[in-house]
Amino acid sequence: MQRKIIHIDMDAFFASVEQRDFPELRGKPVAVGGNSERGVIAAASYEARKFGVRSAMSSKVALRLCPQLIFQKHRFEVYKEVSQQIREIFFEYTDLVEPLSLDEAFLDVTENKKGIESATQVAREIKQKIFETTHLTASAGVSVNKFLAKVASDQRKPNGIFIIKPNGVQPFIEQLPIEKFFGVGKKTAEKMHQLDIHKGKDLLRFDLPRLVHYFGKAGQYFYDIARGNDERPVRPHRERKSVGIENTFSKDLVDEQQIQLELNRLKEGLIKRLSRSGKQGKTLTLKVKFDNFEQITRSKTVNEPIGEKLLNELSSELVREAPLNRPIRLLGLTVSNFKEDDEPEALQLRINFKD
Repeated sequence: MQRKIIHIDMDAFFASVEQRDFPELRGKPVAVGGNSERGVIAAASYEARKFGVRSAMSSKVALRLCPQLIFQKHRFEVYKEVSQQIREIFFEYTDLVEPLSLDEAFLDVTENKKGIESATQVAREIKQKIFETTHLTASAGVSVNKFLAKVASDQRKPNGIFIIKPNGVQPFIEQLPIEKFFGVGKKTAEKMHQLDIHKGKDLLRFDLPRLVHYFGKAGQYFYDIARGNDERPVRPHRERKSVGIENTFSKDLVDEQQIQLELNRLKEGLIKRLSRSGKQGKTLTLKVKFDNFEQITRSKTVNEPIGEKLLNELSSELVREAPLNRPIRLLGLTVSNFKEDDEPEALQLRINFKD
């Protein structure tokens, strides 16, 4: 039986909740996050995005792009409450729901509770119920596997729906710009461009051994998705134990200034991932791999959830305590020890593209 997979992605979720709850913000550029010198944007409204403001961007840069930007402090408890309302709608149709974060999820509706044959109809009903219940809009992608559904949901944002039918899979992939492939970041795209890979059809010129040669384990992934193959099931009950980020450097870090620069980038990325997951942890772990591949970790646990301020303080302490006296090949930061009342979240596909 052909699978029917839906990917639902809320439109500018955190910022949209703020605009919903505070009518004076509607139609204005809004960013959720701190506006301090070292603040990071967790979410941006579509009005702000027109100026180039994006999540994970520093507040300083965001203000330079959009001087009239309005900052709102995050309200994670509110976002989690709304997310739960949305999830309850999903469960009206199927128990095969795999949340990726507070604002997006995969649904397998191949055999759904309402006996609806058309996955497109299911997606439309879910979008309508979300709007009626929360007064927020969502975008949906519908196709035969998770990769295609995920890519489809980005095609007509905001408040859109895009369907990739079985007979349209290969034509769609062949014309899809490589930057829009789920899992391809900036550096991977640059490497592909150097290999004259610009669209999905260009990936088809490379056999599996060549893709593995150029991209390591990710080569198998690229080989499969270029052919529309993704057999990953929708997994509803996988518990996330940590949220982390790491980077393997093309050149080893050798001085304190380099280390601090890369650490700041990791912190910005980690704040974004924590925001999207809705998780709140009390343990921060620093991971370091040296040029000889020796690896060390250092951790600190506190009595309150680690936010932006604590993340800055604890990461600085961990760096001071770690013996960083050799060239560094990799740095990573991970938050764990989540609050017991946090509900399980599904893990996203993990492939290290070194982006």
